[in-house]
Amino acid sequence: MDEHRTTRAASFERGAAVYQATRPSYPDEVVRWCVPHDARDVLDLAAGTGKLTQRLVAFGFDVVAVEPSDAMRAELERAAPDADARPGTAERTGLPDACVDAVTVAQAWHWFDPPTAAAEIARVLRPHGSVAVLWNVRDQATDWVARWTRIVHTGDSLEPSARVPVLGDRFTEPEHHEVAWSTPMPTADLRVLAASRSHLLTLPDDERDALLDQVDDLVATHPDLRGRTTVDVPYRTLCWRATRR
Repeated sequence: MDEHRTTRAASFERGAAVYQATRPSYPDEVVRWCVPHDARDVLDLAAGTGKLTQRLVAFGFDVVAVEPSDAMRAELERAAPDADARPGTAERTGLPDACVDAVTVAQAWHWFDPPTAAAEIARVLRPHGSVAVLWNVRDQATDWVARWTRIVHTGDSLEPSARVPVLGDRFTEPEHHEVAWSTPMPTADLRVLAASRSHLLTLPDDERDALLDQVDDLVATHPDLRGRTTVDVPYRTLCWRATRR
């Protein structure tokens, strides 16, 4: 990983509480598609604050959640106390060989070294186990969402992350699935949601505050947001899954 990307990834160490407070969860359809119904042991890799971990536990899976950030993992332990939260990375999980039936990676594949991570995932999966890589993406067909996104990504040099993962020849060709859904959010939290992005977390204070002020102005003036205390935020969850050969 290059230095800029490493810095961006590390920024969540100081943005963990904001991430937990504002990032969305995942709908049932996503969990059902990403994890085989007969799976028992699931690794949620780079689990963050446990947004997906919570849903996996609710479905009755035995979940090991591996997360390198101490601050993110602390939020995860509070949010999903029934999961087995451990330090580790995608490239070195610290788990034994062939110990899980499925691996999930939510909002995180773009921070990995793909060949090394794919090899590690293949190692910890049991024969014919599955891996699912997924992202929640705001639906920019909604005008205010598109405007919010343009503000938040002003000056952002990283490419969009939600794309088919390169898993290599240890896995079948990834299948794709997409789920459209929405979740309510206080309009005041649109500023906080923006502040949880790695791009803003790594900006100088004055530049970050200037962008967050633009978010506030959008909330105050856009006809779909002005005067409202809550708004439905539309998302598309983009999912890919593959099977270990």
